[in-house]
Amino acid sequence: MLLDFWTFCCVNCLHVLDELRPVEEKYGDALVIVGVHSPKFAHEGEEAAVKAAVERYEVGHPVLDDPELVTWQNYTARAWPTLVLVDPNGYIVAQYSGEGHAHALDALLEELIAEHEQKGTLTRGKSPYVAPVAEPTELRFPAKVIAKGNGFLVADAGNHSVVELAEDAQTVVRRFGSKTRGFQDGGPGTATFSEPNGLTLLPDEVADKVGYDVVVADTVNHALRGITTSTGETRTLVGTGKQWMDGDGTGVLSSPWDVAWWDGKVWIAMAGVHQLWTFDPLTGVTEVAAGTTNEGLRDGALKEAWFAQTSGLAADGDRLWLADSEISALRWVDDEVHTAVGTGLFDFGLRDGKAEEALLQHPLGVTALPDGSVAVLDTYNGAVRRYDGRQNLVETMATGLAEPSGAVVVGNELLVVESAAHRLTRVPLGASAQVDEFSTRTQRPPMEIAGGEVTLEVVFTPPPGQKLDDRYGPSTRLLVSSTPESLLREGAGDTTDLTRRLVIDERVGDGVLHVAVQAASCDDSSAVEFPACHMHRQDWGVPVVVSADGPARLQLVLSGGN
Repeated sequence: MLLDFWTFCCVNCLHVLDELRPVEEKYGDALVIVGVHSPKFAHEGEEAAVKAAVERYEVGHPVLDDPELVTWQNYTARAWPTLVLVDPNGYIVAQYSGEGHAHALDALLEELIAEHEQKGTLTRGKSPYVAPVAEPTELRFPAKVIAKGNGFLVADAGNHSVVELAEDAQTVVRRFGSKTRGFQDGGPGTATFSEPNGLTLLPDEVADKVGYDVVVADTVNHALRGITTSTGETRTLVGTGKQWMDGDGTGVLSSPWDVAWWDGKVWIAMAGVHQLWTFDPLTGVTEVAAGTTNEGLRDGALKEAWFAQTSGLAADGDRLWLADSEISALRWVDDEVHTAVGTGLFDFGLRDGKAEEALLQHPLGVTALPDGSVAVLDTYNGAVRRYDGRQNLVETMATGLAEPSGAVVVGNELLVVESAAHRLTRVPLGASAQVDEFSTRTQRPPMEIAGGEVTLEVVFTPPPGQKLDDRYGPSTRLLVSSTPESLLREGAGDTTDLTRRLVIDERVGDGVLHVAVQAASCDDSSAVEFPACHMHRQDWGVPVVVSADGPARLQLVLSGGN
């Protein structure tokens, strides 16, 4: 049995769902996969939201709802996602954190299945579980909307397509894509997408030169696609269908969630690696524009800033606005990165008032308004919020919406995508709503840790038949930092050793240790002619409480067997 500890806000968890599909198909008569949904945000603890997520992401195995993180704690999970492999005798044989472990699972399962068949402890058989069947609707978990001529274009993620709607925002004019998950170019009924989430129009003069006028963030294909609306043809602009891992270069993307035309280029919210990238249609060049791949909130110079699963973009003159979902933040880019609302990875809620005190809950969209303010699609609060930078205030425009994720201004209204209700809804620009305010922190329990010297160890065991290969340079990387920075007196920084001496300042009391690790394992070159290498990676944001009785050793498992 494989336990997959996940939560539907987490893009890395969604990557693992996709990684497991071929494993599930190959070993379906010998392996039972059970998803354990362990929520980070309050909204994710609602049963209806979990059911919708299972349908949205086409999860093909049973999911245990773990709203109080009981199962999470029983299996000592410390990160989203975590995989725990249990043998037929009930023993844990391996644990994996992060993504990139499908090949390791494949190698280990081949050994375990053969072993337990020989022992007579494994019985093969098809799982009796039947996944819920989605009712067909014209829009299915739509994500973003833009105006096009007298109508609208919608990224229809659940139907794996882009839809053109008439002026009434309801009548389907035509559809780009066959509604079947895939990665194929061609005409309207031939082309295929995989959960497209964002789209933007190119300026006419640029579109005339490149031959397409719409750019689509084809999220699960890790690609940008171009649509020529005059002919209905779709082409691939950047991406191979493969997910970016460290060292792959900028021709391979990682869960592009939204796109926007700003400052002469297409800007990409690269949610999968917590960065902003750009694409120049005229040259075809894709570049990293901002972010280090570290997940968190850090303002300042573009190349040094930290983002957290940026999922919405909106250009407004000399500013590019961002909905930074995992830190529940509204931010903007000019020559640097700035934060208007939001404090970090674990604080969220619903609170109006001064921007520095206001709270959001996992916003996925942002829209510039005609009066200079900004609408935030506050997704997990089911609300539309407005940020007025001149007064530095946040107010609520509308509530009671089903996971709003995108919007476009139409006259005196905001046309809002209600993703979980599969529809578009109109909200007056002057609307105002009263809210029941709340503030909270992620319920994930903090770890006790000693003050003073602490040894951090990241455990990585290469999969069967593989090893760490240093022939072309270091095969591991460990980056450590903290929030607040004063929590770490020593030990912050970037090295290749997976063991690190930390010095914790006991006067700080509590905080978050940010631990990012990468490890490349390669086939044993003595056993195969063309050895392949695989990248494993995980970012941990570990809430800690400094205690006199806390352990002086912190062990995190990237990949390890028992």
